[in-house]
Amino acid sequence: MLKNYKELKVWQKSYQLCLHIYKVTKRFPKDEMYGLISQLRRSAVSIPSNIAEGYGRKTTVEYVRFLYIAYGSVCELETQTMISGDLGYMEKEGLQKLRDEIGDVERMLKAMIKSLENKHLNPGPLESSFLFDWEQR
Repeated sequence: MLKNYKELKVWQKSYQLCLHIYKVTKRFPKDEMYGLISQLRRSAVSIPSNIAEGYGRKTTVEYVRFLYIAYGSVCELETQTMISGDLGYMEKEGLQKLRDEIGDVERMLKAMIKSLENKHLNPGPLESSFLFDWEQR
């Protein structure tokens, strides 16, 4: 059983993605500070933040809602990186590495959402309520 959200692979991967975005955007033109740089960073920070916040909620339904918010931020981030690449702010190789990381987080979130939704719709005999077992955390 997981002790906290930091043990979730998807949180770890999205946290590293966030750090990567901050490093990459340091090299963007300064006139993008309040534009694309800010948008990329906000989207990137939103992903692990919403995974963590959802984990801290009491019900599976709330958790899934926050995972969907994180997923939306993944889609935003992907779009913003595409724009950054098309504007020439990132080299092709660096852009591909970033898109691969984004794709990994996207797949992990999709799988986690699907798993939790299935658990919610088909609870086992010991899961008559949809509350997490807080004693085991």
